[in-house]
Amino acid sequence: MQIPITNIDLSLIKRMQDAAAQQSAEQARALYAKADAYRLGVGDVLQIIVWDHPELAAAQGAQTQATSRPSDPPQGFVIDSDGNVQFPYIGNVRATGRRVDEVRNELYDKLSTVFVRPQLTVRVASYRARQVYVDGEVHTPGTQPVNDIPMTLYEAISRAGGFNQTADQSRMILVRDGVSYQLNLSQMLARGENPSNILLKNGDLLRVIAREDNGAFVMGEVNKPVTALPLNNGKLTLSDALSQAGSINTASADAAQLYVIRDSHDGIPKIFHLDAHSPVSMMLANQFELQPNDVVYVDGNGLVRFNRVLSLLLPAFSAGITAAIVTK
Repeated sequence: MQIPITNIDLSLIKRMQDAAAQQSAEQARALYAKADAYRLGVGDVLQIIVWDHPELAAAQGAQTQATSRPSDPPQGFVIDSDGNVQFPYIGNVRATGRRVDEVRNELYDKLSTVFVRPQLTVRVASYRARQVYVDGEVHTPGTQPVNDIPMTLYEAISRAGGFNQTADQSRMILVRDGVSYQLNLSQMLARGENPSNILLKNGDLLRVIAREDNGAFVMGEVNKPVTALPLNNGKLTLSDALSQAGSINTASADAAQLYVIRDSHDGIPKIFHLDAHSPVSMMLANQFELQPNDVVYVDGNGLVRFNRVLSLLLPAFSAGITAAIVTK
């Protein structure tokens, strides 16, 4: 099977950059949403105080410091599996899917049949109904509860302690309902889009990948074959990769035969060619962005290839001469 080779030029780079920017924008905008007021859910704990009625405080289940554990809910009324909270004198009050002020208004109406103009305060003591997962190259990976502060992309990363220095901010993955979305924070900022427009939902998994997992392999006639890693902004251009490999070996390389081999989803690799002898080659190399697991190969010059063929043939010649001498 003959694989076509595409020359790297300005038009190719422009098409690739536009396609990558469009894909990144579509993935991000599919996650845009406006934050709404927090809606209560099963497991949330409410603190309900009726002033001038201290006898009702006992219903919240007082906890001592000695017996409490980190996994125990704080003092208050837990929303049960049916979505209700039980309160003295009035029984069950529907809570799930409602705002705190809506629950407070219903409590006031029902308590007014028992007390005269009751003064009460309702607040969320613990948010336990919804959570997201932040994994990978952040300082404190783990679950993050969704509370009344909107769980935007920035908020989730901030609560996880921020990025590690090894994080690749250009290739974050958000998994929602079995669908993976790739988020490029660097491109979003370059387009002037606010990452806080991305709103995380209950059950979302945000994974921040390490830069070392997204490297490109540089081999052939370079001074130091290496796995080139993306920079802190997540970008890795062809010139960056060659720089990390110690540049082209001028003694043995054919600078006109520089190739980038890229795997594709259809199983047919793509091969790009750059003539580094060209006066504009360094500008093109500085704009051609590599992708994870790309292979950069610098071919050798004619003399190097001849020496390699000769080194393969000479052992066969030597073996033939030795056999002839033994036969005589």
